[in-house]
Amino acid sequence: MTQAPRLTLDETAMLPVAASLAARLDPPLVIYLHGDLGAGKTTFARAFIQSLGYQGRVKSPTYGLLERYSTSRAELVHLDLYRIKAPGELEFLGLDDLQTANSIFLVEWPLQGEGFLPQPDLEIHFSHQGSVRELEFVSKRPEIADLCAELAKNIK
Repeated sequence: MTQAPRLTLDETAMLPVAASLAARLDPPLVIYLHGDLGAGKTTFARAFIQSLGYQGRVKSPTYGLLERYSTSRAELVHLDLYRIKAPGELEFLGLDDLQTANSIFLVEWPLQGEGFLPQPDLEIHFSHQGSVRELEFVSKRPEIADLCAELAKNIK
């Protein structure tokens, strides 16, 4: 895993970061979003999905666990596993059928689904204190790590 520099910004500045990543990352792709409640995971996911051209309402999948969005660039699968009590509960979601050459998975609370989720290409760790957000990017793919490092350099 390759770690890029951390970004420290406010929630509003997080939106163009999500848009930049969405514009430059292609499917198939799996992104894990780690962080406490209120750290900005859903806000980031919403901006990412809308940046890919989805025009409708992007809602939090907290209660339904999974929301799907279709754009000309990708089939997006947004998961929020906060309410999962055991990873085996994911077996009934049919994730294997949703993972295609054109899919992008955005997974909030991925540790809740450990062993039942596809492996991540990128992990983003969110932390926050008040209105300040800190994002740390970790990738197994060098080209994604390079992109995140470039993004961090241009945001600072």
